Amino acid sequence: MSTDAGRVTGAAPPPVGTVGAERSLGSRLGAWVSGGLVRVFLIVVGLFWLVPTVGLLLASLRTPQDMAADGWWKVLTEPSQLTFGAYERLLENGDITGSLLNTVLITVPATVLVVVIGSLAGYAFAWMEFPGRDWWFLGVVGLLVVPVQVALIPIAELFGALGIFGSLIGVVLFHVGFGLPFAVFLLRNFFAEIPKELLEAARLDGAGELRLFVRVVMPLAGPAIAALGIFQFLWVWNDLLVALIFSDAGSQPITVALQTQVRQFGNNIDVLAPGAFLSMVIPLVVFFAFQRQFVSGVMAGAVK
Repeated sequence: MSTDAGRVTGAAPPPVGTVGAERSLGSRLGAWVSGGLVRVFLIVVGLFWLVPTVGLLLASLRTPQDMAADGWWKVLTEPSQLTFGAYERLLENGDITGSLLNTVLITVPATVLVVVIGSLAGYAFAWMEFPGRDWWFLGVVGLLVVPVQVALIPIAELFGALGIFGSLIGVVLFHVGFGLPFAVFLLRNFFAEIPKELLEAARLDGAGELRLFVRVVMPLAGPAIAALGIFQFLWVWNDLLVALIFSDAGSQPITVALQTQVRQFGNNIDVLAPGAFLSMVIPLVVFFAFQRQFVSGVMAGAVK
């Protein structure tokens, strides 16, 4: 019996060498990826991508004569060229300052409405029972694949009939309409991950649907709402196509105003550089202010 046991034991030896080699190769690759060389490479790539931003900032702090003479990198050896004169002239340009205010008046309502309506609809699709709920949600998901260009002419005709074409309200409503499908899809999937027992306990305590949504669901949805808000804010703030079609001279945002300045004056870099930097730095400030919530919202649902 002992001989048979020995034969059985010796007949199928574990492939220790092969497994060890595979693990050692994987561990070596993991160590190499997380090593200092890759980190240095990623830092270099990040700095490379920041070069246009730094160049735009330095160009906005130079005079038109200095910019016509040489490149923005000259300021690194001659810091005396730095001046805020371009920003002073920019603040005296009524078209630019007015368009910057219009951008705020478009972006903030469009972001807030998408977050509020998307949250209510996402909660309804996740936890409320009503006829055709799944079919309605499939319809919302289907709207995600509709390109903006398809709806430009029909909505322009509709807004013209309603008398809001060329106004701030028209631009806001267009952004809200096209931002809601993604908002509902994102928040519905996030709300569906909330433990059912938590909601049932709140209902047993006498909480209605509205109180349940405000007191229980919304505090848990902070990261997802922050991620959605940043996505919507950046999309609306940087939009040119929709604003170019649905706004007029009195409601145009900063993107259209800068494009108009290029078309009218050509090489007026002393106005374009500070205006472009201001239009770029505000979304960067918003992103970095909420980057922790943004990362948490993007990762929400990845690990239960």
